[in-house]
Amino acid sequence: MGTLNKAYSEAQQAIATLKSLVRTVLELAPEGGLKNSEIGRSLGIYSGHIEHEGHISRTLLAMLEAEGVVQQDERTKQWTLRDNNVTG
Repeated sequence: MGTLNKAYSEAQQAIATLKSLVRTVLELAPEGGLKNSEIGRSLGIYSGHIEHEGHISRTLLAMLEAEGVVQQDERTKQWTLRDNNVTG
């Protein structure tokens, strides 16, 4: 069971690191934000098979949205950090 616990722990750390990097990309983004594809490509995680590109970055954005960290403009489909976030 120790090996499974270690794998789980490492996966959680990897997800946390990716979420942090998405946040950093959005901190550096233009005022209007970035689309999923722009975020994913900037981190090298926008890939997949036909019609399923971007699932990794979209999943991370959904997690951050549920946590109240990011928001998406439904009109432009661009993502930004929520105003109530602490930066730095």
